[in-house]
Amino acid sequence: MIWKRIFGRSRDEDTPYVLYGLLVGQARSAAFYRDMGVPDTAEGRFEMVALHVFLALRRLRAGGETGKELAQRLFDVMFDDMDQTLREMGVGDLSVGKKIKAMASSFYGRMQAYDEGLAGMDDGKLEAALRRNILPETATSRANAAALAMYVRRAEGSLAAQPLSDVMAGRIVFTPPDAPPGQLAAVGAL
Repeated sequence: MIWKRIFGRSRDEDTPYVLYGLLVGQARSAAFYRDMGVPDTAEGRFEMVALHVFLALRRLRAGGETGKELAQRLFDVMFDDMDQTLREMGVGDLSVGKKIKAMASSFYGRMQAYDEGLAGMDDGKLEAALRRNILPETATSRANAAALAMYVRRAEGSLAAQPLSDVMAGRIVFTPPDAPPGQLAAVGAL
């Protein structure tokens, strides 16, 4: 145990942290906030991180037991980060646990709604879930939801096309949010 602290973690132990960092980086792309109407607030940023973590978890499901283990570790890293963020924002120690529990519950609900939205070819369900969870009700929310749904489908497609071994090694590919359809960009590697 002491040797691990001195010499650091193994690559396998770093993978969920690397994946999470890449997902957060993608979720912070300015185009979401500038062009698609996602509120540039703590809640809006949480929603975009949650959406990208959902997409990665969805892809990791295909990895059998190893994929499930990595997905659980990625989920744990996300909520450890949320815990730390809440504390940095000044949320009291007694409230943090309750807030994290509520965030986890809402995350599971979003995962189900996004899964259902991605299950069919009709973007109506996906757009409705994105409007309900991410986008404020404005005159442009339908257009923003359509643009975000198109991005989510492209992002899912780019992850599905990526070899699972690459995803599980911390290398992922996303469609840039403001890219023309069909364009992919490498986001990172371990």
